[in-house]
Amino acid sequence: MPYFYDATYILVLIGAMLSVLASLNVRRTFNKYSLIRSRSGLTGSQTAKLILQKSGINDVSVKAVGGNLTDHYKPSTKTLKLSQPVMNVDSIAAVGVAAHEAGHALQHAKQYAPLQIRSALVPVVNIGSRLAWPIILVGLIVQESWSKTVLNIGVLLFALTTVFALITLPVEFNASKRALRALKETQVLNKEELRGTRKVLRAAAMTYVAAAAASILSLLRILLLTRSRRRD
Repeated sequence: MPYFYDATYILVLIGAMLSVLASLNVRRTFNKYSLIRSRSGLTGSQTAKLILQKSGINDVSVKAVGGNLTDHYKPSTKTLKLSQPVMNVDSIAAVGVAAHEAGHALQHAKQYAPLQIRSALVPVVNIGSRLAWPIILVGLIVQESWSKTVLNIGVLLFALTTVFALITLPVEFNASKRALRALKETQVLNKEELRGTRKVLRAAAMTYVAAAAASILSLLRILLLTRSRRRD
């Protein structure tokens, strides 16, 4: 059966469906709690700066970034970037997302092991994610003695992307935990507001869970496709 029509493709479709559902849920939840202004009146950027200051971190800059929910922390430049719906907005959703990114800065300052491992894997995973499938296809198509070695290299490169997705889970959950604790300690949000923010961060975390599940399913598909080739 042609490659694009093999039965294992259902695994990719399931992974894609999980990712789409998680993405829709985080956007719906974020939009819902974006309508509720925080009683403290602090914006996302002000919240992030407050958390960093209270934690004794003075070498992290907070900057704006384009896009929607493109917020992230970049360890290499110690830059915390917030999107437009978060940067200068005082909703409990914006405050929660900003605090989460500040949580990553706290992880970096404390040398949180999973974050260090993930950061170290980034260059390898970037290369592997681009080369894995082309290498696997070569190994599947070419009928040469060295094709199995090529196939194994391709599978290994893709497996690294799955490892990266799995390592990302504790990093993201821990950042949210640090964020909620910091928001409580600094009294930026009260108990009622924290419940809403917790839902936003939980929905965001589910996108990473879905991504990890999708990666595992794709890896399973690759293993099924290559199993018969290895037996030849």
